[in-house]
Amino acid sequence: MNRDLLRDLSATLAAALLVTTAAVIGTVLEHRYGNLHVSWPPLYGHWEPHVGPGTPATILVALAVVAYGPLLAARLPWRALLCTAWGTAMAWTFSLALVDGWQRGIARRLTTKYEYLQVIDPVNRFHDIPATLRDFTHHILIDSPDAWPAHVAGHPPAATLTFVLLDRMGLGGGAWAGVWCITVGATAAVAVLVTLRALSGETLARRAAPFLVLAPAAVWMGTSADGYFAAVAAWAIAFLALAVTGHRPRSAGLASGLLFGLTVYLSYGLTLLAVIAGGVLLLGSRRLRPLPYVLAGLVVVPAVFTFVGFNWWEAYHLLTTRYYQGAGGIRPYGYWVWANLACTALVVGPATVAGLRRAGAAPIRQGLRTCLRRADGEPRLALLASAALLALLAADLSGMSKAETERIWLPFAMWLLPACAFLRRPRAWLTAQAALALLLNHLLLTGW
Repeated sequence: MNRDLLRDLSATLAAALLVTTAAVIGTVLEHRYGNLHVSWPPLYGHWEPHVGPGTPATILVALAVVAYGPLLAARLPWRALLCTAWGTAMAWTFSLALVDGWQRGIARRLTTKYEYLQVIDPVNRFHDIPATLRDFTHHILIDSPDAWPAHVAGHPPAATLTFVLLDRMGLGGGAWAGVWCITVGATAAVAVLVTLRALSGETLARRAAPFLVLAPAAVWMGTSADGYFAAVAAWAIAFLALAVTGHRPRSAGLASGLLFGLTVYLSYGLTLLAVIAGGVLLLGSRRLRPLPYVLAGLVVVPAVFTFVGFNWWEAYHLLTTRYYQGAGGIRPYGYWVWANLACTALVVGPATVAGLRRAGAAPIRQGLRTCLRRADGEPRLALLASAALLALLAADLSGMSKAETERIWLPFAMWLLPACAFLRRPRAWLTAQAALALLLNHLLLTGW
C-alpha cells in the first residue's frame, strides 16, 4: 500500500470516528436532556430500515456509474458529458427519493407543517403577492399573528414564491414541487463541471464528473428545497467563472449577478457564497472586466423586492430572533459546532474526505503565486475547494446552523465534491460513495 493511499484511508477513518463520536455523544445528550431535537444524531431523521420501489433503481444506477462513469467521463464529447451528468444525477436522486415511496419520498416532503406549501394549500396566503411581501416581516416571529411555518419564516420570500409561481402555472401540489427540486437541483452537478473546466481545466472536470453525479448528497437533494437553492447558487458561480475567464464577460457577468441576487433572496445564509465567489475572482484571468456587469445584475432582484416593500435586513434580524425562539435556542452550540462537520462528512462521503486531504497539499507544494499564474491544474482546484470549506466553516461558527446542516449546507457541499478529482482508483472510491448513500437512505428515514 503506497503512502498516499494510506493517508487517504487515515483521513476517512478520522471522519468515520468523528461521525461515530457525534452519534454516541448526541444519543446520550438527546436521551438525557432532549436538547438536540433530532432522533438520530447528528442527522435529522430516525432509524427505520426499509426498502422501496426505488431500491432496484438505486443499485442499477450505482453499478452503472461505478463501472462506466470514469470511462464515459473521459471519452464523451463535452456537451454530451454535461447532458449525461444531468440525466444521471436526476436518475440517482429520483431513485434514492423513491426508496421511501412516491408519497413519502416525493409528493409529501414539501407539504409538512414546516414547509413552503403550507401557505399555498389549502389557503393561499400569497393570493396578493405584493401585499404579502409588504406584510411578510410581520409574521416571522413565532408569537406574531398567523406566524409563518418554520421554513417560510426562515427564508426570504423568493423561496416560497417559487412554489407560488409553480402553483399559478398549474403545477401545484407536493408532487410538482418535489419534481421541480430534483430536476433543477440535479443541474448543480453541471454547473460545477462548467466552473471546473473554466478555472482548472477540462481534465480535472472530467475526473470529478462521476463523483458529482454519485454523491451521497443526493439523499438530501431529493425534494429538499435546499437542493434547488444549491443549483441556483452553483449556476451563479459558474457564470462568474465563465465571465472572469473571458467567456462572454458581459452576458455571463450579468447572468451571474442576477443569480447571486436571487440566491440571497432564497436563503439568508447564502450570502456566504461571496467567499466562493472571491475564490473564483482570484483564479480568473480577467478579474475586473466583468465586475460592472455582475454588479448590474446583482442589484436587480434586491431592487424589485425592496420596491415592492420587503426589507431583507429587517427580515434577517427578525429571523435571528425567531431562530432562538425555537429549537435553535435550545440546541447546544458546543455540540453542534463540531457535530455539524460530522453531518458534512456523511453528505460528501469518504471519497471527498480523502480528496480534501490531497487538496490541502496541492497549494503547499507549488505555492500560491504559481497556482494563480497557471491556466489549469490541481492547485487551482484546491483553492476553489478551500474557499468552499472556508464558507462552510463560517456558517458553522455563526451559530445559525445548529443541526439539519445535511440539507442547509448543500450549496457549499457541492463545491467540496470536486476534490475527488485528486483521487486515483476512482471505481473503488465511487463504490464507497454509493455504498454510504444506499446505507443512509435504506437505514434511516430522513426528515428531508
